[in-house]
Amino acid sequence: MSVQARRLAVFCAHLNPTRFPPDPPAPLLSPSVCAADSDTQNRSLINDCVFCNIIRGQSPALKLYEDDMCLCILDTSPLSHGHSLIIPKSHFPSLDATPPSVVAAMFSKVPFISNAIMKATGCSMYFNTCSFNLLVNNGAAAGQVIYHTHIHIIPRKAYDCLWASESLLRRRVNLDDEKVSQLAARIRKQLLPSDMSQESKNGNFCSSKS
Repeated sequence: MSVQARRLAVFCAHLNPTRFPPDPPAPLLSPSVCAADSDTQNRSLINDCVFCNIIRGQSPALKLYEDDMCLCILDTSPLSHGHSLIIPKSHFPSLDATPPSVVAAMFSKVPFISNAIMKATGCSMYFNTCSFNLLVNNGAAAGQVIYHTHIHIIPRKAYDCLWASESLLRRRVNLDDEKVSQLAARIRKQLLPSDMSQESKNGNFCSSKS
């Protein structure tokens, strides 16, 4: 496949939802309960979710791994040989809406699953380290098209030219030291619990008055 065709495949994969084959050669997923909310709108979203349908055994997929918390399937619009998805069994629309325990369960399987994929596909190894991209498209601006959080494992080979940006010089965002410091301060503030943030404001106010 030419470099232009591969780059087009990358672009299209971010715009088109995954389509699953009607008659896969491997066994289908066993039925599993996908968490539902009592709210009617949320229930409708879950019923329309392609990943929830796979989890419930209502849609076909090629399963690589499954446990109580998550499953891993082959992407049917792969960007490379062995491109796979790790999906939580409960429905969460984005990574930031996913509980830490579920995120931990998903990411804890990455070394185990990626190692198996790399060995099966013969992808590049450097200093006994597998080559793959770990990708999460979170939100529409980042290319998310299926609103059930998931992780991409994308095997890589040397000089495969999968990402156009890898062949281009990166354009850095130029910020002066003051702006960088202000940005870091704003981020640290957002990481504080709300009550601690309020106390911090009060403390700063008191110190300024003393």
